[in-house]
Parts: sequence; structure tokens; C-alpha cells
Amino acid sequence: MARKNDSFYFDGFRESAAYACQAAHLLSEVMHNFDPEQLKDSMEEMHRIEQSADKVRHRLMDELVTAFITPFDREDIGQLSYVLDDVIDSIEGVLDRMYYDNVTDVRPEALQMTEMVSHACDQIEGLIGELPQFKRSKTLRERVFAINTIETDADHVFIEAMRTLHTTCTDPLQVFAWHDVFRHLEQCADDCESVANVVDSIVMKNS
Repeated sequence: MARKNDSFYFDGFRESAAYACQAAHLLSEVMHNFDPEQLKDSMEEMHRIEQSADKVRHRLMDELVTAFITPFDREDIGQLSYVLDDVIDSIEGVLDRMYYDNVTDVRPEALQMTEMVSHACDQIEGLIGELPQFKRSKTLRERVFAINTIETDADHVFIEAMRTLHTTCTDPLQVFAWHDVFRHLEQCADDCESVANVVDSIVMKNS
């Protein structure tokens, strides 16, 4: 599938996936070593990752406008670029919500969901790495399935987390705050699944 003049797109996708992993690992580090006093600094670091990823997406879109030949449909290239960017935006959004909702400590379900998102991003990086030679890949479909499974598991954790939150937490402000954070962590998992689904669709179209 991959030709020399296609490498620009695949390199861009790999960069985007790598930034998603950086964002997920930073979120995991913040969650596991949570210090409200350090949250603003972590947000700034996360924003630098998000800005770097945006530059990659803009380069891809600029090239796509003028390209005569592309490795697969233009719409699919654009869609994959956007869903990869969505993952990073959603991960950044988790930290933003923890900051402006004034979260002061971390609930155990948040740690669990964060690890799921981090694992999904690692799978995405492997998935994107296999895309140029998908016809010869023996594990691409397994990675798609793994990401789908993570999203399903994250939904279950989310439901139980919300149930526990609303039945045990007596501080209405913290209920509101964690309601917001949990929903955004769930969105991170959903966005990871969107990447897997777009890649799966591309593979099916080009097989």
C-alpha cells in the first residue's frame, strides 16, 4: 500500500499517535501523583503537546489540499487526522476540568479509567504503525478489537463510578466536579475507539 510519496501522510499519522500517547501518559502521571498545586503546570505541559499535535494535523491538511495522488481517499485521510486530534483534545480536557472544577483528590475509578485510556493510546500507536502495510499485518485487526474492548470496559467502569459517586459522596460540589471529569474520561475512551473504527473502515475499503 505504502509508496515513497505516501510516507508524508503515514509519518504524520504516526506523529499524531505518538502525541496521543504522550498526552495519555502525562494524564496518568498526574492522576497517580496528584498534587492540586502542580495542576496548572501540568496543564501547560499538556497544552504544549496539544499544540504540537495541531501543527501536525495542519500540515497534513495543507498537503491534502494540493495533493494529486493520496494513499487512500482524501475524506478518510482527513477523518483519521481529525479523530487522532480528538483523542488529544479530550485528554487535555480532563485536566482542564479537574482544574476549574477544583478537584482536590483522585477517586480510584478515575485511576482505572485513565489507565484504560493510556492502554488504548498505546494500542493506537501500534495500530497506526501497521497501517502502511496493513495487508501484511497479522495483528492490526487484533489491535482494533483490543481498543473496542477497552472502550466497552471503560463504559462499565464509568457506570459504576457514577453510581458510587451519587450514592456515597455528600459534597454536592464534588459530585458535580467528578460527574464532569468522569464523563470526559469516558469521552477519551470513545475517541480512541473512533480512531480504531476509522482505521478499520480504511482497511476494509482498500482490501
